[in-house]
Amino acid sequence: MSRHYAVIAYDGPDGAGKRDWFRAAYFADVERIIDSIALAGPLQTKGCGFIGSLVVVNADSAEPAQAIVESGPYLKAGVPDRWQVHPFLAAAGDWLGGKTGQMRRLLASLALSVAAPVAAETISPWTEAVVSVADIPGATRLFRDYGGWRVTAKGALSRAELSYWQLPAGATATFERLCAPKAETGCIRFVRFAGVAQRPIRRAARPWDTGGIFSIMIRSDSADQLFDRALALGWWAESEPINFDFGGSQLRNVVLTGPHGINIAVYERRAPPFTAFPVGPMSQAFNSMRMVRNQPASLAFYREKLGLGLLFDSDYLDPAPQIGNFSIPINLSTTIPRRAGVVQPQPGETGRMELMQFVGFTGRDFSSEARPPNLGILSVRFPVKGLAAYRVAIEGRGVAVAYAAKRVTVRGIGTVDLFAIRDLDGNITEFYEKDAK
Repeated sequence: MSRHYAVIAYDGPDGAGKRDWFRAAYFADVERIIDSIALAGPLQTKGCGFIGSLVVVNADSAEPAQAIVESGPYLKAGVPDRWQVHPFLAAAGDWLGGKTGQMRRLLASLALSVAAPVAAETISPWTEAVVSVADIPGATRLFRDYGGWRVTAKGALSRAELSYWQLPAGATATFERLCAPKAETGCIRFVRFAGVAQRPIRRAARPWDTGGIFSIMIRSDSADQLFDRALALGWWAESEPINFDFGGSQLRNVVLTGPHGINIAVYERRAPPFTAFPVGPMSQAFNSMRMVRNQPASLAFYREKLGLGLLFDSDYLDPAPQIGNFSIPINLSTTIPRRAGVVQPQPGETGRMELMQFVGFTGRDFSSEARPPNLGILSVRFPVKGLAAYRVAIEGRGVAVAYAAKRVTVRGIGTVDLFAIRDLDGNITEFYEKDAK
């Protein structure tokens, strides 16, 4: 009868993000059962993202090993979606010292090496993206006429807002804030600056060029119909809609390109059904993509410096040569990995930011142009509870604040304190607190 049983668990589609949120409870549980464990640790991708767990249990039968899985915080939180239990014969090798004291030190070291996310009550999913455009009616027509998005606020930016953006005295701006039907978050604030020199942030860029937010992501119940309507209005695309599978979902996707390189990535989930929020022709925005020079370093910045949680971190290669949504030549589609990671302040289907690197491609760097009033996607805005304390915390980790202001009236949100940071590729992320004391 075997003394050891191996428990092999594989994460579900949202497993990586849930690991962040329940890691403290997991380590506490491991400490409780440490004398029953011969070996434990995460399974990882080549990019060092977590995809599952391996636990070798000291037991005389499979039942105690199965009980460990079923009673653990990760299973209760839905981290794994499948697991196996097998008798394990320890024939050779070093069990990391074989003593529980050494195992405890290993677990403590692992716990310290992974930055804990900011508490869910501190940062909420981003409420809006800020997009600089040359023509508000032209840029918003697709959203209004086809997507049914509604204007929730409009008018002129105050002098306080323009000063926050460090724009000269002669600069002015108007805006319209649009939200999807039945949505109050995932909105887009379209801003038209005037009286100041501008250029597109990602002028004549290709997807693998870095710097400047590449896209805003939405969902649609028909990517093909949205694609046809967008092209009829003068938009373009990296490809026709394509199908691919990811994280247990069957998706149809197209990246639409509008004025001055503003990209809207459209996702139609064919299976399983998507029910987290209303979809329709054009849903609320739920994610934004940033092309980065060094994805592991960028991911570490958002997790360790800003304290955001991880949804997933993995490499993706097309399974066979095919047309893709980023214009990679067909003959290279199976050899150029797209290294992607998604961070978010709390678990859920909104408020995400995706970081992608095309491994093996070196493009141009537009980081110096990723600033107002230049044309393109400027930022996403996260509401924060306890903004001042959060700023002190991230500045203590070496993060520089690029823009900051207090008691600024931002129509459509309210009177806020806010600040913005620039990441390793110059992209702006804003944090604000309404009616801060």
